[in-house]
Amino acid sequence: MTTNIPILLVFELIYYFQSEQKAIADSEKAKREVLSFQHETLRAQMNPHFLFNSLNVLSSLIYMNPENANKFTKALSKTYRYVLSLNRQPLVTVEEELDALDSYIFMMKMRFENSFSLDIHKTPGSEQNKIIPLTIQLLIENVFKHNSATQEQPILISIHCCEDHLIVENNIQLSTSVEKGGIGLKYLSKQYELYSKIIRVEQTAESFTVRIAYI
Repeated sequence: MTTNIPILLVFELIYYFQSEQKAIADSEKAKREVLSFQHETLRAQMNPHFLFNSLNVLSSLIYMNPENANKFTKALSKTYRYVLSLNRQPLVTVEEELDALDSYIFMMKMRFENSFSLDIHKTPGSEQNKIIPLTIQLLIENVFKHNSATQEQPILISIHCCEDHLIVENNIQLSTSVEKGGIGLKYLSKQYELYSKIIRVEQTAESFTVRIAYI
């Protein structure tokens, strides 16, 4: 029995080093996937369609309302600065996300006017929880992508920052001409899976709800 101890120790060491190497490889893979997501998100935010719509709105405002044109330019600049700041920031607080969201929502209001409303409900202390950057903006972007909005039938969006999870909900008014491309829920789901978190989607005939646990 005693003569077998060195052999057992060797096998234990081999198993330990193999496990260590696998853990390192998994960690590096996760880092690469997060970095890939950030780059893809950056391209999505800067895609020609997004920029084209923004410049169209800005062009109209310059002649119709120079003051709002100036505000729109600052909002667009702030949105891009936030996206560019995320290169080495895998997680942000809900507070940071909501602060950056203000500029994006301002631009959407200039574009859609009174065709949508946004309500934000926050549980005390919830704003310090961590989420993946651009989570809320991408979910809201999907709402506009898949639904039609008019003053007579506006899109109603609500954000609930609960104690242990985030909820983004909207009424359903499916558009007949859905844009192709974009990030989508499957990309966000993949990123949250890296942190062992699952995005839960609930859809009825009237509403679409996304629930995300904080990281």
